[in-house]
Amino acid sequence: MVSASDMNSEWNALSPLDGRYAGKLSALAPLVSEAALIKTRLQVEAAWLLFLLGIPAIRIRLKKQGVVQLDGPSRWRTCLDALASGKPDVVAVARIKELEAVTNHDVKAVELYLQENLLAMEAAPTVIALTHFGCTSEDINNVSYALMIDRVRREVLLPLTTSLVDRLARMSRDHAATPMLARTHGQPATPTTFGKEMAVFGARLAGIIDDIEAVPVMAKFNGATGGYSAHAFALPEVDWPRVATEFIASFGVLHPNPLTTQIEPHDWIARLSAACAHLCSAGTGLSRDFWQYISDGWCILKRVETETGSSTMPHKINPIDFENAEGNFGIAQSLFEYFARKLTVSRLQRDLTDSTTMRNIGVAFGHLTLALKAIEAGIDRLQLNEIALANDLDRHWEILGEAVQSLLRVRGVEGAYARMKSATRGIQMTRNDYLQLLDDLGVMPEVSLVFEADDWQRLKQLTPATYTGASAQLAGFFVAAWQKRQSGGPP
Repeated sequence: MVSASDMNSEWNALSPLDGRYAGKLSALAPLVSEAALIKTRLQVEAAWLLFLLGIPAIRIRLKKQGVVQLDGPSRWRTCLDALASGKPDVVAVARIKELEAVTNHDVKAVELYLQENLLAMEAAPTVIALTHFGCTSEDINNVSYALMIDRVRREVLLPLTTSLVDRLARMSRDHAATPMLARTHGQPATPTTFGKEMAVFGARLAGIIDDIEAVPVMAKFNGATGGYSAHAFALPEVDWPRVATEFIASFGVLHPNPLTTQIEPHDWIARLSAACAHLCSAGTGLSRDFWQYISDGWCILKRVETETGSSTMPHKINPIDFENAEGNFGIAQSLFEYFARKLTVSRLQRDLTDSTTMRNIGVAFGHLTLALKAIEAGIDRLQLNEIALANDLDRHWEILGEAVQSLLRVRGVEGAYARMKSATRGIQMTRNDYLQLLDDLGVMPEVSLVFEADDWQRLKQLTPATYTGASAQLAGFFVAAWQKRQSGGPP
């Protein structure tokens, strides 16, 4: 019996991301948590102070004020370098939260913490006074979120999506020529191959990866309403737009946005969110198709002895991974679509609605991460039931009506489509029915007189399993293109 006092904090978490699914998000949480935001803010504050200390006009003034050691080894400089390198620890986070409890302002708490540390490390008061110089809170915040989102994109989102496409490419390769009944509007249609269907989704997801990669991560550092007013008044001799551009570029992954209001307008986040929403949409389609293949018996889930599929029906192996993927894709898509709509809209120079919205960026990436992991887990348990695929194809010879009417058209037979429509529409045909159809056509002079020598032989040898056109070749095209891309070759 588990007592309330023994209950793990994960069991009491409000969000399943921090509770039930916390173990699956261990790589993501350190990148987008409250602690991650605080650490990144501190990194940006420290980096800005270091950057200021490198500006010639400021260095001259500091030396006039008696600061003689700016670059050499010192306790305060070592501390500042470490913080600017992104190395604040949990003690720093705890202290900043204490200061926030007093100030009721999260960014001011970071500034005060940095000043505390510099003072303890015996930095000159004139150096400490430059902490947060010229900044509005959003200067720190937008750079911090930009760095965090970029890390999520590079370290979690792109690797997971690439891994999913790798799996689809392997299935495309292994089953390029495995015939499968297609369905349009849910009805039997021209056959395809399983590999070609996987290639379709693989190519789509590869294109979405391109979209995600192509979004430049933007940031601004231009003061209260975007005009460098405080900077220019205090130090008019400095080219502040150039300084801000160089500071943002110094992070290596950020692109400066020179024209903003108090906030960076979040257009790049809207673009990235739209691409992520698109990923969710494509992922939902893939999850549903796999679910249908399992329901039809075309795919089988590997049996795990310790699992229970149903609390009352002991025979069941449910497609739970694909269902979990679909559910989490849906939640993530809703959030990303909201970000794309909301974050680009702010009253006048800014309102604070973007601040509370941005705090949920990690939630969206959390559900997207769960979805990608779930669909991969489902694929890893999947086995193709080629016997079931063949049986379903053999039950629907009527689908060859398309092939027959196409050949009749090429041979110039009038009313070819109407003839096949009358003979096949709404009728489930066997092989014998199909061969009888060909025999009936053979006695028609308008057909027999225009057919070439091998036409009848080709039609009689055709089966639903061989009527797949260039599907295997198309699957091969995708596999080759993806392999070349992964090896670093030209597209």
